[in-house]
Amino acid sequence: MITQILPAVFIGLLFHGIHRKIIARIQGRPGPPIWQEILHTLKFSFKQTWIPKTASMPMFVFIVAVSIAIWTGAYYIVFSGGSLLLLFAVFMLHKITEHGLGLSSGSPYGKFGAIRSVMSAASEIPLFATIAGMYVVTGSLMISDITRYQEIHGPLLIGAFPIAIAMYIVILSKMHYGPFSIIEAKEIVSGNRTEHFGVWRAGLEVAYALKTYVLLAAFVLLFIGVLPWYLMLFAMLIVLISLSFICAFTPMLSPFDAVALQTVITGILTIYIIALGVMG
Repeated sequence: MITQILPAVFIGLLFHGIHRKIIARIQGRPGPPIWQEILHTLKFSFKQTWIPKTASMPMFVFIVAVSIAIWTGAYYIVFSGGSLLLLFAVFMLHKITEHGLGLSSGSPYGKFGAIRSVMSAASEIPLFATIAGMYVVTGSLMISDITRYQEIHGPLLIGAFPIAIAMYIVILSKMHYGPFSIIEAKEIVSGNRTEHFGVWRAGLEVAYALKTYVLLAAFVLLFIGVLPWYLMLFAMLIVLISLSFICAFTPMLSPFDAVALQTVITGILTIYIIALGVMG
């Protein structure tokens, strides 16, 4: 288990560093080195750690462990060819952990982050369009079946491009410094993570590194298919770079605008899926 998860965490942290570097360079800043997120995680692992007096101690600690656990589970769902429904259930659980993370500390900044995490749940709406579209096109919701379908009919990135866009938007909504990153807005410091420091922050960095790795890998498997490991990583990097460009050029939306835009996109995709069903 460790031999599989540790490389994924390392690559996920490296991807975070690349993401920050690309955004900085586009915006005319030098930016940190690409291995900075790895160094941050190591630094937090050895810093002094305690629990704020205002925190709910069991939730404050437990929510970090749950974050790591659900994305570890998502890793195995993706690479064992499991059900999309289980994978998307993890996406929904992630929103619950974001909410709990903010409420557990007792900090007003964390509470604002928790409230915004509820509003940003609208970013999960395109998930339903992805699920429905995948089933209409391939007749299955198993990742293993979808990859086999692509071996016969070609990549769904071409054959079902609007569905790929829906999944792409879901990933964009979970990227740091993106247009939908309302939990991380500067006016609420670090949002729901403001009071989590030391080993707790290191644990969250591990969970979010796994999250990024799993999201990018799932996109490649679902819309391009099974690739050799080196091509898989290259394809994931290309997707990441495209996301970084969008994050660099797009301002952060207000919570209400983020919800409205996600809803409109889902409505358009719903019309597309209904048309597919009628034609099929």
